Amino acid sequence: MKIGILSYHFPPEPAFIPGSLAEELARRGHEVRVLTGFPDYPGGHVYPGWRQRWHHETRSERLTVRRVPRYSRVDGSVRGRMAGYLSFAGSASVVGRRFFGGVDALYVHQPPATAFAAAALLRLLARVPTVLHVQDVWAEEEPPAAGEPGRWAARIAGAMARCYRAADRVAVAAPSLRKLVVAAGADPARVEVVLNWTDERIFHPARPSVAAQRLVRRDDRCVVMHAGTIGARQGLETAVRAAATLDGTIDLVLLGSGEQERRVRRLAGELRADNVRFVERRSPLDMPELYAAADYQLVMLRDLPELRSTLPGKLQAALSCAAPVVASAGGDTAELVERTRAGLSCPPEDWTALADRFWLAATIPPPARADMGRRGREAYLGQMSLPAGVDRIEQLLGDATAGR
Repeated sequence: MKIGILSYHFPPEPAFIPGSLAEELARRGHEVRVLTGFPDYPGGHVYPGWRQRWHHETRSERLTVRRVPRYSRVDGSVRGRMAGYLSFAGSASVVGRRFFGGVDALYVHQPPATAFAAAALLRLLARVPTVLHVQDVWAEEEPPAAGEPGRWAARIAGAMARCYRAADRVAVAAPSLRKLVVAAGADPARVEVVLNWTDERIFHPARPSVAAQRLVRRDDRCVVMHAGTIGARQGLETAVRAAATLDGTIDLVLLGSGEQERRVRRLAGELRADNVRFVERRSPLDMPELYAAADYQLVMLRDLPELRSTLPGKLQAALSCAAPVVASAGGDTAELVERTRAGLSCPPEDWTALADRFWLAATIPPPARADMGRRGREAYLGQMSLPAGVDRIEQLLGDATAGR
């Protein structure tokens, strides 16, 4: 098949799903054309060595990537993000009709950022069968500007709903998302759950190196590690409060950084939580050994409606590495951990419940922890792996084409 891919982000940005999908489809013999923007995530500045311009294509065997200009936000505000989304929609509309001319099917990787561009292209490419891969729903993260209550949230939600109705097939990245897109107007018969995968070239079972052991462990105490962003969505203050009650029983290692790091560090100091340690961000290549040096991986999500229908990428990475999990989350994340018996879970933003799970995690003997990791690995390979995910996307593209 000749397959078009529309994605707001694409490698070298940390956009693993569309990047690995494009490579795998090309490896399977399809001709793939990708339309995306110039890399600027997460800093909001175009990467060094890149210059935005209209005529920029890179080609390899069966894979062509065309990049179009967009506004690169620098302040992280809602208004800045909207400027980026709308400018990408305009650029994609100018280039997309010709660039995607002759494709058999179009795959749209759709976080909210892609909504306007997808809605515009679906109108321009009315005869092209389309598969929409929904990653998230729009949630207003900041108070709307005075006099404009919910204006942008409503516009993005409307654009996404138009895409749901227009697409021939809709894939959703988490089970609860299916209910949301059906409620927004998608035909239930056309919606299927396709779980995201991780970078299996990096995240796989490993043995801990001596350096990883020294970095993560101080003694024989149980180590629970949170690896990734220390941000508003994670709510790591809950984990710090829980760990502070178990000094001498567990160590909590927070590996990474983010806009909430200073606040979380301050809380750990106020609580005199000597068993909470902060480790600077490491290369993804180092993570499997660091995972193996810890006893559990911690997955934290706050109690927000939009987070109940999401599976954070660190969960797939941990399961792929056969690392047992402690999840302080609700919705799909907790359900998956409990269903696969890959670890322990508790309600989000409840530090007493999490402290109980930390204590229980420390009492579980190492062979039982290894069984949790093994079950998680088996679940990942069967339900979330790259081959399994691309098989489903490839089938949906074929179904969409046959349906037309």
